[in-house]
Amino acid sequence: MNQKTNSIIEDTQIQRPPAGGQRFAFVQSCWHREIVDQGREAFLSEMERRGVDAGRIDLFEVPGAFELPLHAKLLARTGRYSAIVACGFVVNGGIYRHEFVAEAVINGLMTVQLEMEVPVISAVLTPRDFHDHEEHRKFFHEHFRVKGTEAAAACVDTTGGVHIIRELAKAA
Repeated sequence: MNQKTNSIIEDTQIQRPPAGGQRFAFVQSCWHREIVDQGREAFLSEMERRGVDAGRIDLFEVPGAFELPLHAKLLARTGRYSAIVACGFVVNGGIYRHEFVAEAVINGLMTVQLEMEVPVISAVLTPRDFHDHEEHRKFFHEHFRVKGTEAAAACVDTTGGVHIIRELAKAA
């Protein structure tokens, strides 16, 4: 899966727009805020490193991960954002509800992306095992930093690719 592929996107003369000129939305859930905040902070740091001014990123909060897809859809509908990042933590607290919520959130985010044609980047973690003790808090605290950085890279890369594809479609 880590193979280099040639694509029409790479061969085109159409240039990717600079990421610094686009607007992005970052929506995070507040459940386990001290952990999820790490994703936001890492995302903002990486976007800055990639040349995106913090003033081009709007931050939103929702109570829990279940609310992320609706908020993402409403933001996409505004037409203001090149991409939307959803960041949340769906933990298994030993109840069956975890699997239903995790599936609904991830499927909901994908549906928004496909229906609205705006990239929706998921930084939603849905671990099967999370226990509220120091070892797991520390692990997921660091893991959200990784996911935030990855989400920023995905934003910049995906929006550039989407721009090229839209320009190719216009030219066809």
